[in-house]
Amino acid sequence: MNDAVDWESPLSWDAAAAMTAVTQLATTGRTMTPAYDISLSKRVGEHEFRLDGAPLFFAEGIFAADIVDACARAGLLADALALHRPRTVTFARRLVRDLAENRKPPMVLVRRGLRLWREDPVVLGRQRDLGCRPTSASALLRRTRYLLTAASRKPV
Repeated sequence: MNDAVDWESPLSWDAAAAMTAVTQLATTGRTMTPAYDISLSKRVGEHEFRLDGAPLFFAEGIFAADIVDACARAGLLADALALHRPRTVTFARRLVRDLAENRKPPMVLVRRGLRLWREDPVVLGRQRDLGCRPTSASALLRRTRYLLTAASRKPV
């Protein structure tokens, strides 16, 4: 029996809890977020996340696109971007990170990474279909700077 969690599966994610967290951050500047131990494939607790006066926050992750529409309807969305970089770069960065953090045995990480490499265009297409604009890393940084500048000019 395989008890490993597929962190790329929508079944591993709670969109309602994510929307609650986004709403709390936007209205109170803080929320509780889950803490995971990826090597154990389970949630191990939670911790408080605070904005500490930051004018914006970024919700990121493979399923962030799933709540783009709800965030827009709630008036909580500044933009919806999906980082688009060469998938081989993503594969290499993910593998280096996961090996450094001892997330799983090396061959599991390589097999998983190759599967994700193959699925990358489908994931990006899904994010686009859910309202995100595929964006390069440099364009994402420019947009971030613009949003932060615009947010800092808003009257309190």
